[in-house]
Amino acid sequence: MPLRAFIILILYFVLLGFPLLLTETDDGIVLVLTPEVVARFLIVTVSMGLIASGLGLWSWLSLRFRVDGDDLVVETGLLRKNKRRIPLSRIQAIDLVRPLVTRAFALAEVRVELAGGERSEIVLRYLGRRSAHELRAELLALAAGLPGHTPEAPERHLWRVRFGSLLASLLLRLPVLGTILLFLASLMFLLMYAEGGILAVTIPVILGLIRAVIAPLLMYANFTLAMSPDGIRLRYGLLETRMQTLPPGRVQAVSIVEPAIWRSLGWVRVEVTVAGYAGERQALSSTLLPVAPRQVAMHLVSQVFPGTHVDAVSLIPASSKAVSIDQADGAGTDDVVFVARHGWPCRRTDVIAHARAQSVRLTTNPFQRLLGLATVHVDAPPGPVQVAATDRELGEARAIVESTARRALAARRSGGGDPTRWAR
Repeated sequence: MPLRAFIILILYFVLLGFPLLLTETDDGIVLVLTPEVVARFLIVTVSMGLIASGLGLWSWLSLRFRVDGDDLVVETGLLRKNKRRIPLSRIQAIDLVRPLVTRAFALAEVRVELAGGERSEIVLRYLGRRSAHELRAELLALAAGLPGHTPEAPERHLWRVRFGSLLASLLLRLPVLGTILLFLASLMFLLMYAEGGILAVTIPVILGLIRAVIAPLLMYANFTLAMSPDGIRLRYGLLETRMQTLPPGRVQAVSIVEPAIWRSLGWVRVEVTVAGYAGERQALSSTLLPVAPRQVAMHLVSQVFPGTHVDAVSLIPASSKAVSIDQADGAGTDDVVFVARHGWPCRRTDVIAHARAQSVRLTTNPFQRLLGLATVHVDAPPGPVQVAATDRELGEARAIVESTARRALAARRSGGGDPTRWAR
């Protein structure tokens, strides 16, 4: 409650409070502390303080939650109450987030991601740091089918991204390097000719560099990855820190991204599709590993999809009828995963477990129909990773669809038990 009131008062002072002390004169706008101005300022400030405290109290009282059996019950509202009963089996991920303002008050937020789309996030704000950790551990245990008082599972450290490596990886990309060259050229032109119109180029370039380099640097600084029985644990963030836990089996598809310059250094990025995240939250939570050596990424994928090794999967190249500038393109499968590799100069290797495939379909565009080609899509839930084998011979594509559908059915049948209660 005090934190919500504090935030409202900060906004008040910036937008309204300080301007109340300013008076317009012949010499311009100046700060004048006459008794009348001070009295007006105090009256408005006290009133806003009472309003802010009331809103903070209202916000605190209007949210209540508890665990009732196998459900998480969340109640909101005072005058008009709204109750949500969410089965714990729907939990896809649990994030412990500490925005910059809440860190100053030793508080945290627990964000529970559920299967279900845009309105599937439950945010439990302004908890004590220790209480937030205990709640997260309890929800993970109950979602796994264990007693709520089960101690937090131990973890095994897998990788830590160094700040220098993260910065270098963000800079060593062709679009970023091109943007930097454009910025230097526009800056040189501005200094030489003092032409203000060049700012129409310079300012958007600076904003582009902030979005492509500075924002990811602040977001993924201090990135660490660990494996535990309750899932994959990610910790990252400089201003806003986040502890993300993906329970076993929640990762639907994986993409190993290798930009052109990174390949010479042996670096890759790992992106994922996780059921439950949607919209902006999907974009913010799609990176499983921002940068790492390729062997580390491959080991991580083998942990996400046990029983497979992506590099050992034999990839069959696309049809010779298709025009391909990268001979590394191809697709293949084993008993656990379906793999498709494509892209130049940024190469992507998309991986989906047969047990996670929601559907398998065949599509052809007009150009492909002329050449007797087709594309096979192995569909995961909506997300950044879309697995497809492009430009296959029509007969081969139909065979891939049939064999992949059979493997997916067999994988789901052999899973056994209740997949939402993985600990059992």
